[in-house]
Amino acid sequence: MKITLTHHNAYAFTGGKEIDLTKPSVMFVHGASLDHTVWTLPARHFARHGRNVLAVDLPGHGLSEGSYLPEISQYADWLVEVLDALDISKTALVGHSMGSLVTLECAARHPDRIRALAMVGTSVPMPVTEQLLNAACNDPYSAMELLTAWGHSTDAHFGGNETPGMWMIGGLLRLFERGRPGALFNDLNACNNYKNGLTAASNVKCPALLILGEHDQLTPARFAKQLAVQIENSRTVLLDRTGHTIMSEKPDALLDALIQIV
Repeated sequence: MKITLTHHNAYAFTGGKEIDLTKPSVMFVHGASLDHTVWTLPARHFARHGRNVLAVDLPGHGLSEGSYLPEISQYADWLVEVLDALDISKTALVGHSMGSLVTLECAARHPDRIRALAMVGTSVPMPVTEQLLNAACNDPYSAMELLTAWGHSTDAHFGGNETPGMWMIGGLLRLFERGRPGALFNDLNACNNYKNGLTAASNVKCPALLILGEHDQLTPARFAKQLAVQIENSRTVLLDRTGHTIMSEKPDALLDALIQIV
């Protein structure tokens, strides 16, 4: 659905359902230079099980208009702008990778608007190597290839996906390829520059769930330990034999975990 905001139109996938303000809502937030399609399977599930679903395209991504934003905090406030435009008073948030930082910051800045938080493939801080930042700026395709390779576990490189007909490696690379010029560098730089994570975590008031991959090379599970400690009401689910692209590598396990909190 298209959403009219102050400066541009935004897009959110709703699972084919109309927004019903009598139902609880859940908002899904994608990672760097990606779009709402990474959430298709869980979004469809919750849309068919009594939730309003908003799998958003962040500004400048996917079908949303406008320019991408340089700071995680700006993306966080933008989520609330979307909620306001739809008269949704409160929602659960689910974010992956960069999206997990956006949802964390949003939950800390707007505690009265967030009823639950799920952070998938997350770490705080979320540093990005100089090599990767330089590649994203000067040779974006090589950065896409690096992120695709590092973003999957060894098992994923050999195939055998739980979703029939889905090619994990090629699918992620194609998602990166269709991102707009400059989006990847902007988003990776925003992750690298985000320093408020632990402070934000201590201000989260809602129940929180961290869903991590055992073999995640981009946001190693050990880097989320302090985050889990800082969030007062949090639990952690560690998925074995899984890399960073949890939505495609372990869609069933991810959904089982999300059902516990969303």
